[in-house]
Order: sequence, then structure tokens, then C-alpha cells
Amino acid sequence: MTSALQELHALLPKQLIASCEELEFLKGALLFKAGQNPARMYFVLSGEVVLERPGLQGTSVILQRTRRGFVSEASLKSSKYHCHGQVVANSKIIQLPIQEIRDAIDRDTAFAGRWIAMLNMEVKRLRLQCERLSLGKVQDRLVHLLETEGINGHYPIGAGIKSLASELGVTHEALYRCIYAMEKQGKLQRENDVLLLTAMETESKPERHTHLV
Repeated sequence: MTSALQELHALLPKQLIASCEELEFLKGALLFKAGQNPARMYFVLSGEVVLERPGLQGTSVILQRTRRGFVSEASLKSSKYHCHGQVVANSKIIQLPIQEIRDAIDRDTAFAGRWIAMLNMEVKRLRLQCERLSLGKVQDRLVHLLETEGINGHYPIGAGIKSLASELGVTHEALYRCIYAMEKQGKLQRENDVLLLTAMETESKPERHTHLV
């Protein structure tokens, strides 16, 4: 059993585990569209899914990126999806009937507590995203992402630079230039679709204080 599947089993009560259905989705598949009535909740085991909404300038705005865990948690208490759920890399995804989750939360206080804890973690992630988007320079946003969401400075870019640029709120041309410049300066390495922040860059940056509560 993978660590992602273990995480899901630790969260859900046994009766919901029986309702889990594992499916494989190819890059480009659409899990749901904005305006549809939510019928299923999705848990990403591997791959990548984004929540996106068309922007005013015609480009999509990435609201959430999920490589492991639930996507569209807000749909649990909503009458419709408010964005598109797009698969941006070949993925393995668990789907569950959303009404069964609602019923389980209402009758199982222990599960409700675990669900709230999971949502708290998502709130912290979104606060970091807001902090990141407040930074003016492309390099500052990229470094912030690698430091806060990477593992030991490693950050996978499975869906590609254009998708990453949307998440950072910059053009893909600006992000390409930033990555190239940081590589030339020895601050960044790119290997096998993984960005690696070097020790030189990590040690040279001033301490950042992030308030999550």
C-alpha cells in the first residue's frame, strides 16, 4: 500500500473505504466542470490535478494544485463546482460518492474531527500561496514555492513550466528566463522534471517569517 493510500485509509471510516474506486486518468482529462452539481470527491494518489478558472485576460488561473490528497474539498457543502478540475499529468485517483462523505461526517464525530484537521492543513497551504503571490519578483515567488512546498529544496514540475507559471501568477516566458538565470548563477538545478534549490541560494537568503495561525 502506498503512503498516499495509507493516508486515505487513516482518514476515512471503514464504511467509506468500501466505497472508494481507484481510476486512472490521462493528462488532459476533465474531472468536473464549473457549474456542475458535485457528485464525487476525488483523492489524488499520483499524478497531478489542478483547479482552474478562466482569467479576465483569457488565460487560466490556477487555484489549487494537488499531487497527493483531496481536490475540491470546498465542494462538500456546495451546490455546484466553482471551477474546473483538470488532470495535467497521468494520474491515479480515488473517487468517492460525495453524499456518503457528507453523511459520514454528520454521524461520525471522530471522522468529522479528522476532516477538519485535514482542512486546516489546506488553509495553511493557501495562506502560503497568498504570501507567495504578494511577492513582486518572479525569482522570489519561485524560491518561496521551492522552500515551502518542496522537499529539501526539490520540487517536481510534472505538468510543465507553463502550468507552474500559472500557479505563480507570472508568464511562462518570465519563468523560463528566471530559471535560466538562476541556473547560470548556480542557484538552481533542473534535473528530470525536478527543480532543485541549491545550498548556495538557501544559505544566502534572509530568514522569512511566515505566520500560519
